Amino acid sequence: MQYVLRHWGKGFDFFKIQIVNFLLQIVTLGLYYPWAKANTLEYLYSHTTLQDHPFSFSGTGKEMFRGYVKLLVFMGILFSLFFILVTNNMGGWGLLLIYLTLFLLIPLALHGSYRYRMAKTSWRGIRFGYTGNRGELFTLFIVGLFLTIITLGIYGPWFYMKLRRYIIGNIKMGDAHFSYSGNGGDFFVLNLVGYILSIFTLGIYMFWWQRDLFRFFVNNLRMQKGDQVVRFQSTASAGDFFSFIVINLLIVVFTLGLGIPWVIIRSLQFVTEHIQMQGNISLEELQQEQEDFGDAAGEDVIDWLNFDLII
Repeated sequence: MQYVLRHWGKGFDFFKIQIVNFLLQIVTLGLYYPWAKANTLEYLYSHTTLQDHPFSFSGTGKEMFRGYVKLLVFMGILFSLFFILVTNNMGGWGLLLIYLTLFLLIPLALHGSYRYRMAKTSWRGIRFGYTGNRGELFTLFIVGLFLTIITLGIYGPWFYMKLRRYIIGNIKMGDAHFSYSGNGGDFFVLNLVGYILSIFTLGIYMFWWQRDLFRFFVNNLRMQKGDQVVRFQSTASAGDFFSFIVINLLIVVFTLGLGIPWVIIRSLQFVTEHIQMQGNISLEELQQEQEDFGDAAGEDVIDWLNFDLII
């Protein structure tokens, strides 16, 4: 069985949403941001379909605002401590406090963000869910970060793949669950070859490198329900990435950034059009298993840190 994943958003429609969001954030001195994000996600989700049925995002600005306030209070306290240390000629300790806090915050924010975002995502009434353990993710992240630092970045690919396998492995869609099988060794070689060949070809190989990365991320993804499975496969070529990247760059440059909404829509359309899904899971028979978790604090921390969600 083949499944069809598509995004049907329109650049101009999304542009209008973003302009309104931008103006309201200016008028409210940024307080409208949670509602702006909810509007954005609702549009993007509702215009993405699987088997011609749209996804749904049920999160609200009010829920996100509570998380936003928590973040503002936390960051206010953190930077107040930083300035106190600086004014007492302890700037080094202040910077250490900032960096350590942010590093410790990332895994907690990831856990909270996935827990909230997945609980608010549904398809045909079947909710997604994230079942990861905060302590396990925190330990995995801190150990991986430590090993990456002491190996001068060499352990980075293994760290990222372990993080990806853990998070994706704890995402569910009803009573089906996702899994990821990519490993650090393959990811390390892929990036090493891509980096070296991109240098020697003056950047030309970059489009093949992007094709290989996309293929690596997609082809190692599975969704399973018992002995039934859905496999994901990339259909993108280097030529596809060339036209995609160059046109997006031209849109941004020649519109002085105003074309970013069109770039976002084109990116979602590119990704969905170049992912092929095949398997034997009857999606119509998926059963609801997930609970609804309303704390959106992790969502705002992830945005503030500019730390992208993995899936």
